[in-house]
Amino acid sequence: MTAIARTCRLLIASLALAAASSTLAHPADPTEGGRGGRIVRVTTLAKDGPGSLAEALAAKGKRIIVFEVGGAIDLERSILDIREPYVTIAGQTAPSPGITLLRGGIDVHAHDVKISHLRVLTGADGQPPMSGWEADAFSTVAAHDVVVENSSFLWAIDENMSASGPRFTGSTVAEWREGTSRNIVFRLNLAAEGLANASHPKGEHSKGSLIHDNATGIVFDRNVWAHNVERSPLVKGGAQVLMVNNLIYNPQHRAVHYNLMDLEWAGHAPVTGEITAVGNVLRGGNDTDPGLPFLMLGGVGDLAYYGRDNRAIDRHGNALPMFGRYGETSARLIEAEAPLADLSGYDIMPAGEVETTLLATAGARPWDRGTEEIRVLFFIAEGRGDILDSEDEVGGYPKLEATRAPFREADWDLATMTPKSGVYPGQKPGAQEHLSPRDRAMRNGGQ
Repeated sequence: MTAIARTCRLLIASLALAAASSTLAHPADPTEGGRGGRIVRVTTLAKDGPGSLAEALAAKGKRIIVFEVGGAIDLERSILDIREPYVTIAGQTAPSPGITLLRGGIDVHAHDVKISHLRVLTGADGQPPMSGWEADAFSTVAAHDVVVENSSFLWAIDENMSASGPRFTGSTVAEWREGTSRNIVFRLNLAAEGLANASHPKGEHSKGSLIHDNATGIVFDRNVWAHNVERSPLVKGGAQVLMVNNLIYNPQHRAVHYNLMDLEWAGHAPVTGEITAVGNVLRGGNDTDPGLPFLMLGGVGDLAYYGRDNRAIDRHGNALPMFGRYGETSARLIEAEAPLADLSGYDIMPAGEVETTLLATAGARPWDRGTEEIRVLFFIAEGRGDILDSEDEVGGYPKLEATRAPFREADWDLATMTPKSGVYPGQKPGAQEHLSPRDRAMRNGGQ
């Protein structure tokens, strides 16, 4: 079977797999967001003002944000800050084509936040190389108790999907960890095509995910990283991370890596970091360095590591090493005999099932894909795609038609934010392909 035929068959089955993925168990989330709160409706695609997403986020109290509009919210090179806690952002409620944030990103400074089914396409927006525009597509900033699921983050100038915050607050390790991001769950997201030589002031900066020093309770559950030079993810000093059933495709210089830098920890004793990685897959692509390891160790801090059923192969299917180093330092890899994080409650897939399942279920609105997601997912399945310097290399920002539809509370289970009918707004049957006019004519028998 050809790669294209295999991909078509995969995506034809995507709706069934999407439904099946919801049955894969996981432990209770650290938050329910705004569950049980009042409904706040987004009624405009304007960047701010009455009826906007920004206004809904700035509101106080427990709330569920739903959408009566679909299309693009142009952030005009700004960051959408979430500072008020106890909020659920339910992008699944929007009419097709869903909600896409352009030319910006999201920073979460609050606690008890749940985000589902958003797209964020940051992009350089024509800014000159190293000119200073350096937005993340998504990051937490000393936030805690946050769930980010089924969202798509592309074309970041800094990281695509991160958990960050101050390195040292207070005088003890417990105080450091209390003062930065903690208890963050990333589930079924797509973090792809971080821009390399774009407007970041440091130069090359195509990065997947940064887990900042001393962040704890960070979970990556069934996500896809694709076409990032490095940081899929980078775990910094003293951080604690669990990785279950993730797919890393076409990393260039590093995939998973750990680094406690003495230049950043001057005057502080190193703290051993922890990574538990089970059932993850690294697939090399066009840009991947030959012999790239699954996990690399840098810096001066030790890493305690537990790994099980992880696979790493190059673009031709040849095995890649599990471990490597960058920097000749005293840092030690301490292999644990038992998981360092609690795995109870997870239905963990064998590594051999990860790619097929995630291509059908990860990212925003698997029942109503955007053209960028379809392109990235097809390219992963076909072993194609490259590191980008600009969104213009793949057609630039999409032009999305604005749509409207009322949100009817009676049609939704407000506890789970799923439609009672089982049919989501914009749900499409069969394969989701982005076809050219000629392709479409051929599928229809030339009619």
